[in-house]
Amino acid sequence: MKSNSMITRRVFRAACLFSLVVLLTGCADTVTCTQAIQMEPVGFWYGLWHGMITPIAWIVSLFDDDTAIYAIYNNGGWYDFGFIWGIGILGVVREAT
Repeated sequence: MKSNSMITRRVFRAACLFSLVVLLTGCADTVTCTQAIQMEPVGFWYGLWHGMITPIAWIVSLFDDDTAIYAIYNNGGWYDFGFIWGIGILGVVREAT
């Protein structure tokens, strides 16, 4: 049976992780198609970030039609590379815990 301190530690970690996720999702932006045409295409770093927030963006996109999990105004290969790395980082972090 698990001790109270171990359970408390798990609850604390979960609360910290949840708080971090909520804090970081506040960094998400909304871009209309008209704005996307006029913007400079995003690259690797945005792809990395979008890959890391994919689970949250996907859940939000189920309830909000204006939310996408992938930037339409990207520069191609470098954005895709960052996006895949971002998703991969999630797997590594999850595996470590």
